[in-house]
Amino acid sequence: MYVASAGMGFLLPDMWLGNRISSRQSKIRLGLPEALDLMVICSEAGLSLDQAILKVSQELRLSQLEIADEFGLLMLEQKAGRPREEALRSLATRTDVDSVRALVGALIQADTFGTSIAKTLRVFSDTMRTQRRQKAEERAAKTTVKLVFPLVFFIFPSLFVVALGPAMIAVFEGFQKNF
Repeated sequence: MYVASAGMGFLLPDMWLGNRISSRQSKIRLGLPEALDLMVICSEAGLSLDQAILKVSQELRLSQLEIADEFGLLMLEQKAGRPREEALRSLATRTDVDSVRALVGALIQADTFGTSIAKTLRVFSDTMRTQRRQKAEERAAKTTVKLVFPLVFFIFPSLFVVALGPAMIAVFEGFQKNF
């Protein structure tokens, strides 16, 4: 009993925390396109990157709380005196999401080379949209393969019973009349 409770006490918090982490990462991954679109609009309207991030964190507080929290932490780090590049890298490390890491790399590169943030965000947003569509198409293509086994084992046998049942009954009745 003690060994089982010690094992549960050791494994359960780790499983719970891992579940919470993956849930938060998926919410961030799903909320990032909306945040990017809003950042593109803000930056094309003339706001700087910092102002756009602050506006996004304020506006998405209701619909995408996780990404708004992360952007809010990014702005708090910058207000505390941390350089933008370090704060962005901290965001990428903290979230541990590939899309956020790629966004941070693109923003740091645009800031370093002095290219337009608005154009960088627009290109990155279009690229993310294309990747999401490709992933959706890939998942859709995999569903046909995943449906083969349920069809073969559960649906086809019932279809055979329904389709061949009346014919089999007629055949057995015909044999009974002849004998």
